Amino acid sequence: MLLAAAITALLAAAGCGSSSSSGGGGNKLSLVAYSTPQEAYEAIIPAFQKTSAGRGVKFTQSYGASGDQSRAVAAGLPADVVALSLEPDVTKLVEGGLVSPDWNKDKWHGFVTNSVAVFAVRKGNPKNIRTWDDLVKPGVQVVTPNPFSSGGAKWNIMAAYGAQLEQGKSPAQAQAFLRALLKNTVVQDKSARDALQTFTSGKGDVLISYENEAITAQQKDQALDYVIPDQTILIQNPVAAVKNGNVDKAKAFIAFLHSANAQKIYASHGYRSTDPALVDKRKYPTPPGLFTIDKFGGWGAVNDKFFDPQNGIVTKIEQGLGVSTAKG
Repeated sequence: MLLAAAITALLAAAGCGSSSSSGGGGNKLSLVAYSTPQEAYEAIIPAFQKTSAGRGVKFTQSYGASGDQSRAVAAGLPADVVALSLEPDVTKLVEGGLVSPDWNKDKWHGFVTNSVAVFAVRKGNPKNIRTWDDLVKPGVQVVTPNPFSSGGAKWNIMAAYGAQLEQGKSPAQAQAFLRALLKNTVVQDKSARDALQTFTSGKGDVLISYENEAITAQQKDQALDYVIPDQTILIQNPVAAVKNGNVDKAKAFIAFLHSANAQKIYASHGYRSTDPALVDKRKYPTPPGLFTIDKFGGWGAVNDKFFDPQNGIVTKIEQGLGVSTAKG
């Protein structure tokens, strides 16, 4: 019932009530995305519409928690392009026959933007939060989304876990750190954007966030700073065309997303470009302990080990703390 209600709301947000997986067809595209890149796409879409491929193309847009968006498209939310937080959220659509299996066989491996996990803190960093260990100190209130709805939350958790390994700790110690971190977490919202809104409204001392989300908040004059920890994860966000949608226009839009023009727009909204030549190293320094999800065997292995609905490490930690692990 909850999933059905969520899908109904997303259909309304997308501006149409069809149960087809196709968007508009013709000169229309339906973009279904995770919550944080909304401002970037609101600038990228007009730039695409000024190109020969995008001239006259009209868009509908839907934004929300990545896992919820993927499940909604699988259940019938119209989409031509999906821009999600995690590769597995696209893989689910491949398994459902909605996205081509070769969606990630390009030179970017299907990814359109990069970021890293950071600590957003109150202006001036009054609690002097610099390291992961600072997040588990007594009295420190952490905000991060719920990993069973938010892709951003999964990135945050794997950043925290991997940081412990980078520091030379054992897997058992890293798991204990996750429990201490989640015990200090006072709010687990549905999406990364909801978590940011909770933090900027005054709740918590630190928000684990996408770097781009912290930068976007600063651009909106929110009173916060952010810290890039020495050990953190490279966040890679995928994009794909939906098979039953307006495929030609969807592929043209995705090709534009990889252009220098679009990548510079992403960068202006806090993302690290997938083109190393376009990354400003002064604004986007490489953390000394940067790692990728491949450190843990990739998302397939991670989802099984950490987020399996019955036996996942994080599932059990969250249930032990009384936090919902229901999807959607």
